[in-house]
Amino acid sequence: MALVVTISATYGAAGSVIGPAVAERLGVPFLDRAIPEEVAERLGCSLEDALEHDDRAPVGLERLLSSAARLPSITLGSVDTVFLGATNAEGRLLYDQEFVEHTERVVAAVGERGGVVLGRAGAVVLAEHPTAVHVRLDGPRERRLRQAVALREALPRDAAQPGGWRPPTLRDLDANDRARSAYVRRFYRADPAHPRHYHVVLDTTVTAHATCVDIIERLARERAGER
Repeated sequence: MALVVTISATYGAAGSVIGPAVAERLGVPFLDRAIPEEVAERLGCSLEDALEHDDRAPVGLERLLSSAARLPSITLGSVDTVFLGATNAEGRLLYDQEFVEHTERVVAAVGERGGVVLGRAGAVVLAEHPTAVHVRLDGPRERRLRQAVALREALPRDAAQPGGWRPPTLRDLDANDRARSAYVRRFYRADPAHPRHYHVVLDTTVTAHATCVDIIERLARERAGER
């Protein structure tokens, strides 16, 4: 069976560190930046438009925060009449619903061939997958903030301070968490923080990241029927 892992991570919970490490350990693709790229190709729109509808991209998070305050909740089965400027190569208007549906198809394809998906409501989209492991990475706000700063400062100088980086605040952390939660709540009517969606919830602020990778790898192999 395919080795499939979905990871939901709050801000500062090291999802962008643990996710790739798990994928490397399992020998499967790590799906993050590749998802909006494939969505853009499927819809025939620009990568910038796809990123504005992506829950892992900074511009997408900002847009989710602003739209969540003024738009009613919808589900994938409803008609989304919201248009915020995206068009495809033929000039056809693209709606929020289309970006979500194509993102869901990309995530669903991971369930067939194997991979690690970060965000994009993966645990909800692949909830019925027979062997997928659904993981939530979290921790107390203050400790996540300190970890986020430490991870950023550990990057090379040119990567850590693009355009003059400043340390995040608790307000930044809360805004980021709200935006990612808004994506799942709005389009799936689900609470991404509820443990029922996951096989394991890990506090990455007190559990070594290598240990988290070990746990997730073992669960994934067990679920896939490997020893």
